[in-house]
Order: sequence, then structure tokens, then C-alpha cells
Amino acid sequence: MPGVVLYVDMDDIDDLFVASLMTNDVKTVTPETLVEMAADLMLDHEIGSVVVVDDDGTLRGILTRTDFVAIVSGQKPKDQTPVSEYMTTDVQTASAGDSIREVADRMVEAGIHHMPVVDDDEAIGMITTSDLTAYLSTVQTPSP
Repeated sequence: MPGVVLYVDMDDIDDLFVASLMTNDVKTVTPETLVEMAADLMLDHEIGSVVVVDDDGTLRGILTRTDFVAIVSGQKPKDQTPVSEYMTTDVQTASAGDSIREVADRMVEAGIHHMPVVDDDEAIGMITTSDLTAYLSTVQTPSP
């Protein structure tokens, strides 16, 4: 996965800049793009958002997976399709005792952002890339 660092030496975290981690291949749409076309673009490229720009490239907004949840929820008439038609059944899971580094590596390799935490096939929690980001932002290196 281009632009992704799997292991970060916490001593070097202050010397790590956005440019070294960011994705350069940003997918864009215009404000007039139909949501169906934007969804197809996101699925085709396995991405979680598209940037909305004017014809001259000026940033106008962002459309994310979360926005699509709101779109489906707000549909009139309501869609009567059961979740089973769309859900992922080959679910990557973690155990409560798994290391954060191992789980983060697995999430990056699988290109996923949510991983249920299970105990004997029973969901007991959820670990997300937001959880990992929040943790990384608070990690302090020990003083010598």
C-alpha cells in the first residue's frame, strides 16, 4: 500500500510528516456527479472517500462512507433490503489479547477500518483505525 508506514520508531515520530504517509492518488468528483457514480468510484478503487472539487480543482467538500449511511437512511421510500444482502461475511476479527501492532498490520493488509473483537465467536468489542490513530497521537516515548 503506497504511502503507508507499518512500523514507526516512536523516537522519530516528531520527524514524521504528513507527506510521508499521505496517499497521492486522490480520487475526485464534481458537485454535479451522481452519488451512484461516486459510490462506484469508491468501490472500484477500494477507498473510503472522494474529494469534491470544482472544474478548476478548487476543494468544495468530501463525500465519505459515513455520508452514504446518511443517504441510505434518508431514502424515501425506505429500502426494504435486508442487511444480509450487503454484509461482509468473511470477517477479519481480533482477540482482546492481540497486540495493537499485529492488529494494525492486519487492518492495513486487508484494507479495512473496523475489526470486531471476539471471544469464542461472540462479539465483545470493536477496534477501528480511529482507535489506533487516537492511541498513536497520545503515545509518549519514555524519558531516559
